[in-house]
Amino acid sequence: MTLSPLDLGLYAAGLFALFLTPGPVWVALLARTLSGGFGAAWPLAMGVVIGDVLWPLVAILGLSWIVSAHAGVLDVMRWIACLVFLVMGAAILRHRDAEIGRNARLTRPGRIAGFVAGLAVILGNPKAILFYAGMLPGFFDLRRLTPTDIFAICAISALVPFTGNLILAASVGRIRRLLASPRAVRRTNTAAGILLIVVGLVIPFL
Repeated sequence: MTLSPLDLGLYAAGLFALFLTPGPVWVALLARTLSGGFGAAWPLAMGVVIGDVLWPLVAILGLSWIVSAHAGVLDVMRWIACLVFLVMGAAILRHRDAEIGRNARLTRPGRIAGFVAGLAVILGNPKAILFYAGMLPGFFDLRRLTPTDIFAICAISALVPFTGNLILAASVGRIRRLLASPRAVRRTNTAAGILLIVVGLVIPFL
């Protein structure tokens, strides 16, 4: 394994910042939990896990050969990752008072429907696509990754949001108040935006 605890820790921090930003997964989890309890929410969380493993795996396998053939690409990607994190953080801070959209298609009853909804929301989430497809080269040297490294990256990619999603589903009362309170949404988005900016500033020094 070539990755250090610092490498994985910074990546986990980036994932956590992304998770903190309220979005379709939060809304779907809240709606499913209110309608069917925790048992209706965990299948959605499992569907999200599939996407959270798939995106980094596709990014690693798809980009590693490009980086191997063109050494300078890695440096360019690292600076792109830095810039995108800064832009994402600034955008969240700029729109931290924006209301969270709702999508009724993600709240259909049934475990299979919940699983499919979770998979659909993560595969169609612009934040996730941008993060996994564009940010991994900013965190890791794709030329040096071993199978163990790839497993660790995918495991963290799944564990951080999955744990957060289960906690959110189990704390449905608090989530409901958060989504209904502009002040709480503002605080959450502010924290997420600042954390994304911090991660972006640290990436060039890895």
